[in-house]
Amino acid sequence: MCTFLYQLSNTPSAIVIGIHKMGLQKQYLRYGRTARDRLLGWLGISTRTENRVDNLTQVNTSTPIIVAGRESLNASLNTTPTTTTNNANQPRRSNQTSHRNRTTPLSMLISQGAKLSNNRLAVIIIGIVTVILGILLTTIPWLDYFILQNLRLWNNTLSYHYWQRPGVIRLTKVYIFNVTNPDGFLNGEKPRLQEVGPFVYREDMQKVNVKFHDNFTVSYQHKKILEFVPELSIDKNTPIVTPNIPLLTLTSLSPKLGYVLSKTISVILTAAKFKPFINVTADQLVFGYDDPLVALAHRFYPKHIRPMERMGLLLARNGTLTEVSTIKTGHNGMNEFGYIERLNGLDYLPHWKQRPCTSITGSEGSFFPPRDITKSDIVYIYDKDLCRVIPLKYSHGIKKDGIHADLYYLPEDSYGDSQHNLENRCFDARDYKPIKGLQNISPCQYGAPVYLSNPHFYQADTQLLETVEGLKPRKERHQTYFKIQPKLGVPLEGQVRIQLNLRVTQAKDVFAVRNFRTFNFPIMWLEEGVSELTPVIRRWIYLATVFAPTIIPITSYLMILGGAFAIMYTFVRVYQNYVFARDPTLEILEMGRRSLRRGSGFIAQQQHKLMHRDSYILLKTGSNVLINDDADQDDSS
Repeated sequence: MCTFLYQLSNTPSAIVIGIHKMGLQKQYLRYGRTARDRLLGWLGISTRTENRVDNLTQVNTSTPIIVAGRESLNASLNTTPTTTTNNANQPRRSNQTSHRNRTTPLSMLISQGAKLSNNRLAVIIIGIVTVILGILLTTIPWLDYFILQNLRLWNNTLSYHYWQRPGVIRLTKVYIFNVTNPDGFLNGEKPRLQEVGPFVYREDMQKVNVKFHDNFTVSYQHKKILEFVPELSIDKNTPIVTPNIPLLTLTSLSPKLGYVLSKTISVILTAAKFKPFINVTADQLVFGYDDPLVALAHRFYPKHIRPMERMGLLLARNGTLTEVSTIKTGHNGMNEFGYIERLNGLDYLPHWKQRPCTSITGSEGSFFPPRDITKSDIVYIYDKDLCRVIPLKYSHGIKKDGIHADLYYLPEDSYGDSQHNLENRCFDARDYKPIKGLQNISPCQYGAPVYLSNPHFYQADTQLLETVEGLKPRKERHQTYFKIQPKLGVPLEGQVRIQLNLRVTQAKDVFAVRNFRTFNFPIMWLEEGVSELTPVIRRWIYLATVFAPTIIPITSYLMILGGAFAIMYTFVRVYQNYVFARDPTLEILEMGRRSLRRGSGFIAQQQHKLMHRDSYILLKTGSNVLINDDADQDDSS
């Protein structure tokens, strides 16, 4: 027996056959293939390796090999029928194994009632919840829902706090045209105009008397306090020569009053020494100076058209406005979110007679309908000083402070005659010929012949520009524009730029102004709006429109992948533990493999040492032989 094992150790191919002949075939090979086939079957991979192993076993068991002389050969011949019988039964076992491998590891664990530890059960539950949350975050637009919920105006929402008191730096810049040749103009020269400014005022604005209504509207009043900003302005006491607006307003009406009444007015004005041009400071022109004609009008005019006690172009802008506005909160839809529904209880502008001039459907400047929802390229804005709603047309998308915005411009044909824009037909007056770029707003100015245009007659009829000297229209400085975030409808930047012009009609019967010819006289232009948002508002907008839409999809996919990996890893570990616990030989097999790996490393190391030692002994022996040969030669000699 010992001799036989010694021979087996010198013949590797005979080891398996010798063990098989002695009835000591290793059972762990069968168990290893079973575990492997189960794992591969779960993954849907065919186990062709099993057939190769079975074929190899057939070849090895059916081929007669001479081992340890004649006795081994006789033993091999005697066992040939048995081997044939085993080969005949092999297909049946293969079919049974294939049928058994069709069961997946998961169904096997469930059917066999495999137990999970509390830790692994917790990992599986967390993984399932993570996958579900990731799928929900991916499929449900909850971010848009959250934004809309906080965008609609209601008590204590983010949009309400921004709307009620924005906190943004809102500036009003005033530029006044100083007439440098008043006497020359009265003698027939072109007026030479010198732009003086800017005079900058910081506007502290808030909504007061706020009241929400059941029809999803909110009413309020504007409270504005204009504070002069000297570090951004020139001296507000700069002297200005400008047309006498109250006087020229009165004399422009005299041709309609008849000759007798016109002469009476002429005598009174001459006795009071009224002049067509006056000298005032910039601050007086903007926020008021005493004028006897205005004081008389304030005393005797009807209440609904009664002017202020003093003459000032922006005097009515300071303080709490009497106008009560009602706007839509967005709960009935975002198509008109932030648009005005009523002004002083009316759903139209009483200054005009026809639509669309009577329309008040426009934003007051805080919110616009989000373009991502409305898909519209036109938004509207209302300003009391404009006495109308003006359109803003989408131009293109831009970036501001890393936030996407839509750029809107005032269309070229917004002001002027109906020939270029049919919607302006209802603004036309009977007593003057409509001109492109010039808009009549006298009904809102107590009957004063005040007309609106772009600064420096930008985009207006060229004949307006040819009648004066000193005006240089430029698009980047004189065009009205807004940059509106399309998802929220919040303006990131916007400037309304308008010019006030006095249309004077020559009154030949009034001595004081008999040389003042019919003329469209530029008085001033102003720019009002917001250039920058506060850091807090900008961070909220960036979070809602840039950061969240980018990070949420990434987080969702990572949650799905992470949860799926945790579930799969846990089930694989449970299956491995279950298989090892059910079949201890697999664990023995794994331990044997680890032992073999360690043993092979040890054998290789020892073999290297032995080879090195043998070489050293051989060299040493050879050296001794040479020394002995030399000694023999010496002795013989």
